[in-house]
Amino acid sequence: MPRVTEAHREARRAQIRAAALRAFSAKGYQRASISDVVAESGLSAGAIYGHYDGKQALFAAVAEEVLSRRSTEIDAAGGDGVPPSPIEVLTILTGGMTRDLEDGKVLVQLWAESTVDPVIHDVVQHVVVDLRNVLTAALQAWFGARPDVAPDGPDAAARLLLPVMLGLGQGFLVQRALLDDFDGARYLEAAAAVLPS
Repeated sequence: MPRVTEAHREARRAQIRAAALRAFSAKGYQRASISDVVAESGLSAGAIYGHYDGKQALFAAVAEEVLSRRSTEIDAAGGDGVPPSPIEVLTILTGGMTRDLEDGKVLVQLWAESTVDPVIHDVVQHVVVDLRNVLTAALQAWFGARPDVAPDGPDAAARLLLPVMLGLGQGFLVQRALLDDFDGARYLEAAAAVLPS
């Protein structure tokens, strides 16, 4: 019998994560089931459980993958040696989440679920810690290149701006999910007017 390579296993896990994201986006986290992931993926339930223990583990993997994409995009934006500005970081973050999460309602549902489900709460906390680290590194790099706007140093400036950046990102995603007349471009335009540049 041929040996299954790690590359093949990772390709299968990626297929399962993509199917889970589609199922969660279509039905919401609570209503989506492993059966929905099976239907979306074309794989058997055994194949899903062979890689993930259940829906919560699958959600954690999907969340980490979505965040990993944002981290890669933010890193790439500074690839020319010029760190992206706070508004560029926010635009990358919100643009990527918009691409990955369609209308974003599943994210709002998960944030709400994390207030009553301890397992989801722990997953959300882990993802937020990772997101903070990504944003902090990006802000430190930008403030490091712009000492004129960081009189107390890049670390202090990044720490001060971090909760605002998180709030602006969450505000974008919540309004996009809930408001029929939400204008993402105008939101980012307004954010650019208040963020340091």
